[in-house]
Amino acid sequence: MNHSSRSVVVALSGGVDSAMAAALLIRSGWTVHGLHFLLPAAASRIKDRIAAVEGIVGRLNMPLEMLDLQQAFDRAVIAPFLNAYLQGLTPNPCVMCNETVKFKYLEKYAQDKGIDAVATGHYVIISRENERAPTRLFRGKDPVKEQSYFLHRLDRSVLSKTVFPLGEWTKADVRKQAKEIGLPVHAASGSQEICFIPGNDYRRFMGKRDDARLPGPGLIVTEGGERVGEHGGIHAYTIGQRHGLGIASERPYYVKEIRPESNELVVARKEALFSGQVAAGDVNWIEGMPEREEMPVSAQVRYRHRAARGRLRVVSPLEVTVDFRDPQWAVTPGQALVFYEGNRLLGGGWIRRDGKSIED
Repeated sequence: MNHSSRSVVVALSGGVDSAMAAALLIRSGWTVHGLHFLLPAAASRIKDRIAAVEGIVGRLNMPLEMLDLQQAFDRAVIAPFLNAYLQGLTPNPCVMCNETVKFKYLEKYAQDKGIDAVATGHYVIISRENERAPTRLFRGKDPVKEQSYFLHRLDRSVLSKTVFPLGEWTKADVRKQAKEIGLPVHAASGSQEICFIPGNDYRRFMGKRDDARLPGPGLIVTEGGERVGEHGGIHAYTIGQRHGLGIASERPYYVKEIRPESNELVVARKEALFSGQVAAGDVNWIEGMPEREEMPVSAQVRYRHRAARGRLRVVSPLEVTVDFRDPQWAVTPGQALVFYEGNRLLGGGWIRRDGKSIED
């Protein structure tokens, strides 16, 4: 298909994925614009990112603009990230960023500039049967790299204007092709770090924030209420954590529950951390809420979790439960429950704590 009459803006991070996305769009006949977001980071890292992006657009001979989103990112991602830990939740900032920052400002830029479409380097497949049919999202071809989990909160109006050039590619093929065409990023390695946290040490990051209001020490107790230790602050723990508890015991304890109201950690043996049912709130449906109240699905309780079979029940437009065929370990409030029909992404919501939505 020839896209020579259409324009697209690509979010360029400086990495190989977004660079190859831009290159493939140019190859396909799109008129391509580059947009780089300036996000919170050390000054040296911001400088390195800018240099990388400038090298990419120089090689591809395409225009580039930069947009300073440091304050917007702090409000929309970092502040809720900090607040989640203080509520005994474990947040996913990448999911939050895609919904509230990256695609929001990418679409706004396209709209302001009269550009037809937006694009990123995510490994996910998008499909539209026709202009009137709903936009569908599918897992990307690369089973290791595919990123549909991170995009489950995107609005349908945004998806209708979005292109994902890497959906049918593997990461290995992207690296190989980038090297062949001389992109100055092919040697860069993928990172699992949170982009705004140096060294991926969120505890230290929170300790340096003036607005973090960190909780103090508290008790570690068993489910039966027995006191077995003390913790240094609930923000430093997450569900399933074993290390750092300081409990002398023949069998290890794991964090099962975090109680911000009483500033307690509840610990239990490993077998007690399996959950057969998971509830999620603030659900976003990619193609709209299904007509069926119940349906078989495969669902993930975190990004690095293998999708497991279960039965989805729609409680309300914004609430669902999934009953898993095999109980899942260390289900963590604040993370996303994302559900699929085959490889098609249906939607997702935030895993709830104590029957309450994380917004409560």
